Amino acid sequence: MYRGLTTAVVIPAFNEELAIASAIRSVPAFVDHIIVVDDASRDATARRAAATPVGRLEILRHGANRGVGAAIASGYRRALALGLDATAVMAGDGQMDPDDLPRLLDPIADGRADYAKGNRFAHPDLWRTMPAARIAGNLALSLATRWTSGYRDLFDSQCGYTAITRRALSRIDLDRLFPRYGYPNDLLARLHVVGARVVDVAVRPIYGARWKSGIRLHTVVYPIAFVLARSWMERVGAEVRAPAQLESEDNARRVGDDVVSAISG
Repeated sequence: MYRGLTTAVVIPAFNEELAIASAIRSVPAFVDHIIVVDDASRDATARRAAATPVGRLEILRHGANRGVGAAIASGYRRALALGLDATAVMAGDGQMDPDDLPRLLDPIADGRADYAKGNRFAHPDLWRTMPAARIAGNLALSLATRWTSGYRDLFDSQCGYTAITRRALSRIDLDRLFPRYGYPNDLLARLHVVGARVVDVAVRPIYGARWKSGIRLHTVVYPIAFVLARSWMERVGAEVRAPAQLESEDNARRVGDDVVSAISG
């Protein structure tokens, strides 16, 4: 438990047999439940996760590879079923500093945010640790996501180090969350539709020789473009429909009040 919050950490993992045990052991002791979601790895990820001697650990396994977004959605569903107050996401490859987790949970514990997301650009180590190509790509996607999501003050949209409240999670249709690399961009737009308060938190970027990204430009350009376009259209459509829905609900309440008044009269 952290500052009165029961907490979970979801760890999505695909072919992370070399790092998964270390990632699990790095989760702070105050976390109540660790949910590893093995996305149909072809290596020993699930076996090595299950062999890690941590008592608060649960392993979920997809029968077929569905993508990191789908793995996180599976972890979120389990956290909701457990009734935990806040759920964080940490990577299975160890690229997230566990010392940053309290800073992500603090805005939630303070009642200032429904969703806290890491911002590596706010940390001084970024410029000497993140590869230049990743910096350029993240800059472009962050600027685009500001526009499509509606959160104009946020940055580093691709950072997956996050924490979210049970209430915010319960208001999102997890079945519609984009299942692969573009899920953070899609999730932000969905959070905006439900009025979630989102804040950036500086987190330490971790890169090095042992971490080799599996992301390739040709595999993400078209999916991300699709996600950004879809999330923008769905967000705008939902915001356009919202006033009409509220007006309809108000009219229904007024009719109900008139009926009650007539009966009372």
